[in-house]
Amino acid sequence: MTIHAEHPFRNPEDDPVRQLRGRLGGAVTLLTSGAEHERAGLTVTSLVVAAGEPAYVLALVDPDSDLADAVEETGRAVLQLLSWQHRDLAEVFAGLAPAPGGAFRHAPFEETAWGPRLATATTWAGLVLEDAREVGWSREVRLRLDHVEVGADDDPLFHRRGRYRRAPGAG
Repeated sequence: MTIHAEHPFRNPEDDPVRQLRGRLGGAVTLLTSGAEHERAGLTVTSLVVAAGEPAYVLALVDPDSDLADAVEETGRAVLQLLSWQHRDLAEVFAGLAPAPGGAFRHAPFEETAWGPRLATATTWAGLVLEDAREVGWSREVRLRLDHVEVGADDDPLFHRRGRYRRAPGAG
């Protein structure tokens, strides 16, 4: 075995689009959908909230993910903002950490009319699917904001350049 300084999972060819996206960073959210044993979830930072009447969330998700399928099958989803305390859960839902028994067994979730909601998330939204289409290597889902609860934002979880970070002055 050879020990070297390079990152073992780094793509050998630099991808400037991925580098640009990584430098934008953003709040880490968990998008969930489904019910009972057919639940799916994925951490998402590539999203925009479009204000208006009605308001929308535009999210880019992996087109091969269980979440993309669940959102299109049910027509509903829950968006929750994650806090620093949720960083291990974010890794689980990103598929980067082991999840014995499934990702939903690693935190308490409550059933809502829109799907499973992380019980410890203080800010969340219930969403209704309006449209989905392929955009680049992603699936863009356009979701109408049906319900919003805004809570404390004391220690938000951010993701930038492949790492979770705290907001300056938080925690």
